[in-house]
Amino acid sequence: MSLADQILAVNNDLPIRTDAPVHSGKVRSVYWLTDADSKRLIQEKGYDVADDTPLAIMVISDRISAFECIWQGEGGMQGVPGKGASLNAISNHWFKLFKDQGLADSHILDIPHPFVWIVQKAKPVMIEAICRQYITGSMWRSYVKGEREFCGIELAEGLLKDSKLPELLQTPSTKGILEGIPDVPAIDDVNITRKNIEDNFEAFNFKTPDDITLYEKLLTEGFDVISDALAKLDQIFVDTKFEFGYVKDKAGNDKLIYMDEVGTPDSSRIWDGEQYRAGKVVENSKEGFRQLLLAHFPDADILLNKNRMDERLALARNNELPASVLMDVSQTYTAIAEKITGQKIVLTANPKAEIIDILREQYQLID
Repeated sequence: MSLADQILAVNNDLPIRTDAPVHSGKVRSVYWLTDADSKRLIQEKGYDVADDTPLAIMVISDRISAFECIWQGEGGMQGVPGKGASLNAISNHWFKLFKDQGLADSHILDIPHPFVWIVQKAKPVMIEAICRQYITGSMWRSYVKGEREFCGIELAEGLLKDSKLPELLQTPSTKGILEGIPDVPAIDDVNITRKNIEDNFEAFNFKTPDDITLYEKLLTEGFDVISDALAKLDQIFVDTKFEFGYVKDKAGNDKLIYMDEVGTPDSSRIWDGEQYRAGKVVENSKEGFRQLLLAHFPDADILLNKNRMDERLALARNNELPASVLMDVSQTYTAIAEKITGQKIVLTANPKAEIIDILREQYQLID
């Protein structure tokens, strides 16, 4: 079987029993289970949720997105070997650590396969909860243009590129397009201030104003837990994006939780500590792939300028990247996952067939 066959590129065609359309994002697909299957699994598996909680199967893929596009490689490589398993393994590791240290729960109830989560329904908070410990990326690009206010925070003069910030900063942005919020443009991923959130907390799906403080606390605590653990591995947790949402507990009460993924190479920048001390930034995250794309194509503005999105999509659609590039990305993902979890990331010959067998035999979700 070829390397391309080991890549789970299409993850929205599994024969999982469902009455609802499959929702497929850039990386994950979500299958909402029938009411009967949700209730049956809650009883059979003993999940700590109310009996009428809707459940879903969330299947990760090996697709790789950057600059809002999906990229492919030569030889039929429609993704990066080991990427999906690495992302799930890292998130699972951090979620367990959060729970062990008394932080909030996640939406994950079960992990049938390295590519699969069983999750409970959550109502997302419409905020990309971003934390920054170093000045780099979009913050640095704004700073070098002379901007000193970022998400309502005043930045000091004299900061240097890729240097550690005087304190950990929370710099939220919108999740999706939110209409009708004063002073918040109706575009995706726009920076917002804490005052924007306070004045319109219900529009961002917060239940109470006090939950804004709770989400900030969980964001800082989660960042610190991951940063401290990575420091022991001589890795620097530069910045990250968390997502939060509400679920119902067993008694039917609303509970704020972590959701989606946390502390992964897709949602974070992670730098090698030894190289950083030597004056060099070595990315152990998707940022390295982004930088490679910027260097690979002659007109980098296509990738950076949102007004050229049609050209960007055509660039991704019509260009196969060298297989060696995707294998380098594979090495980045699997190496950092193995370093964090202490477990080997094993590539299987046919992940889709494995998933189907497990969900049929152990969960009775496939006819």
